[in-house]
Amino acid sequence: MKRRLIPFFIAAGLLLTGIAFIVIGVTRGEALTVFQKAIRICLECIGIG
Repeated sequence: MKRRLIPFFIAAGLLLTGIAFIVIGVTRGEALTVFQKAIRICLECIGIG
């Protein structure tokens, strides 16, 4: 049973760390920056931008 708990705690820790970084990025306004860059890249691929 102990062997099964260690990977669970590692996975849970990584999940919580990822969620924390996403929340930090959103509160800093970085989501808008990423969205704007994605729009530019997509428009360049199509040939509009």
